[in-house]
This record gives sequence, C-alpha cells and structure tokens, in this order.
Amino acid sequence: MSERLQIIAMHGWCGDQHSWDPWLNSWDTKGWRWRRGERGYGQAQPDLPQWDSAGGCRLVIAHSLGPHLLEPAVLAAADAVVLLTSFGRFVPAGRSGRSTQMALDGMARELAGADPTPMLRSFLARVAAPEPATMLQRTPVDAGLGPAGLQRLRDDLSLIAGSSDLLAAFPLQAKVLLVQAGADQIVAPEARQDLATRLPQADVVTLARAGHALIGTPTVGLVNAWIESLLPA
Repeated sequence: MSERLQIIAMHGWCGDQHSWDPWLNSWDTKGWRWRRGERGYGQAQPDLPQWDSAGGCRLVIAHSLGPHLLEPAVLAAADAVVLLTSFGRFVPAGRSGRSTQMALDGMARELAGADPTPMLRSFLARVAAPEPATMLQRTPVDAGLGPAGLQRLRDDLSLIAGSSDLLAAFPLQAKVLLVQAGADQIVAPEARQDLATRLPQADVVTLARAGHALIGTPTVGLVNAWIESLLPA
C-alpha cells in the first residue's frame, strides 16, 4: 500500500460505512490506505478511526454531518480535508433559519414516536433527490434500526441542530476541497455559503444539478484528481 496517503472517510446522518462503497475500488487501485468510520445507526457497531503511524498525507473525506462526527483530534491532525455537501452551521442565522429549525423539530418528534421509519425514508428520499432513493447505497434503515441506533440518531439530530462551526477543531493549515450540490434538499444555500466563507482557503466545486448524495455525478473522479494533485510524484 502507498505510504504517501492515508484516508479517513466519515458518513453523515442516517448513513453508514457503505456510503463509501463506490469509492473503494479506485482507492484500492491507487494503493491508498483508507479506513471508514461507522456511527452505528444500524446493525454495525460504532467505529471511529484514528490515524495510523505509517505516515503520509492525512486526508479526511466526510459527507454532510460527517466532519462533526469525527473525534476533534482526528480532524485537527488532517493535512487535507474534502467536505461533500457539508456544513459548519446547519441552521442559518436569523429569519431564514426558522423553517430549517421547524423541520428538525418535526424530525425529532417523529424519532421519539413509535415508528420513525416513514420519516427516515422520506429524509433519505430528499438525500437522493433528484435521483430516486433506490440509487442510494444500502442504508441503516434497510439493515434495521435497534434501540441503540435510534438513540444515536436522536443524539446526532440534536448535534445537527446545534452545529455552529467547524473551526474550533478544523486544521486551518490544511488543503480543503468543498463539493457542493446546487439541488441540495438538505443543506440550505445559506449554510453552504457560510461554510465557504468560513474556509476562504478552500477550493469550491458546485455541481449545479446534483442533490445531497451527489448521485450520478463525477464526484469520485473529481475528488481523486484533486487528491492526486496534493501528493508528491
């Protein structure tokens, strides 16, 4: 395996490590070392990876809530960070954030109810849109949700609602790539702009017709090319 690079990949809310399945063949082909984080919403046990001691460029790639789920020390030690449809503050400040907060409050009530599955499937449909939800990788809802996983979903929904910034743990010296989706039904345009403003050193790519999950886009190739540009020949 390459000593030039190690990757820690972290999924977002109501996702799991299978979110990275479309990436793994290309990473293996390039000889890149990787580990996938797992929050444990479904049947898998939680696993938050650490950097190994083998050296090389340390790269975090995270989707949506993903960077907020990593241990702060892991994020702080990264040399490069790729954020896919992510955010610093999820609820926009001021009046524009009221509808977002109301939606989160409604999701929290459903999660506390007898059967949150319909709400979660509706959420995943918006994650996939404008593509059908059947295009998503296998999700924790498909695997089945137990009491511990449901509690983690509740805890992390509160984390989303309370998110204000990434900069406390963010490695400001790191190279950064933001991949944003113009048709994102999850992260508000104000939240996307706020993240780009707070990370002025970042390269920003906006895929105008893409949804939150970036299905059907050239994201894998685009990100891999950006990563390769960072590595020594």
